[in-house]
Amino acid sequence: MNAACPALGRRAVCTDLGRLIAKSIAMSIAVSLAASFVGCASSPPLREAPPLTAAGRLGVRVEASPDRAPQSLSAAFEWRGNGERGELTLFSPLGTQVAQARWSPGEAWLLTPDGQTRFDTLEALAARALGEAVPLHAWPDWLAGRPWAGAPSAPLVSSTSPAPATATALAPGPVRGFEQLGWSVDLSRYGEGRIDARRGAPPVVTVRIVLDNEGQVRQ
Repeated sequence: MNAACPALGRRAVCTDLGRLIAKSIAMSIAVSLAASFVGCASSPPLREAPPLTAAGRLGVRVEASPDRAPQSLSAAFEWRGNGERGELTLFSPLGTQVAQARWSPGEAWLLTPDGQTRFDTLEALAARALGEAVPLHAWPDWLAGRPWAGAPSAPLVSSTSPAPATATALAPGPVRGFEQLGWSVDLSRYGEGRIDARRGAPPVVTVRIVLDNEGQVRQ
């Protein structure tokens, strides 16, 4: 009997120690999972617009500034992709490709008849291709008739003009578009395939887009 008691005691101690270790492991897993859930809740991933295909006519005008004459660009265009990865091709009135912008995470390329140039950001590429910084990363959503999900926006309201006959679901009644990233995006004629965007900060930039097929974009 005396020899059995120490063995029984050792089994009891081992059992208690195993329970403590298992409890500690379970608590560590629970804490890790809780931290993961908190991280996910506080940092939701940015929703990227789905890839789309659109084509039409594009006009860009940059007003004069003290050190620069006014600039303007007019071309047919084709858009493929989204703000993270895609391409924008510009064509002359005769259908000749005059420039193509391609971008992917971390880089952007501008291809012209003179060669190709690499840029660190899509904004820098847009400034070279269009004459001024234009938020191309937001264009997939703008072309689809909605604000970009990556920045705050506010309704663009007209207090004097009646609601257009072609008002969209995004712009019922006197609401005719939105303001975002310092731009006013007018969708009052979106049903006709037309988008007018204007940046009021100098130099003032006006972008006019007329989509083919009455504003239909494919996503």
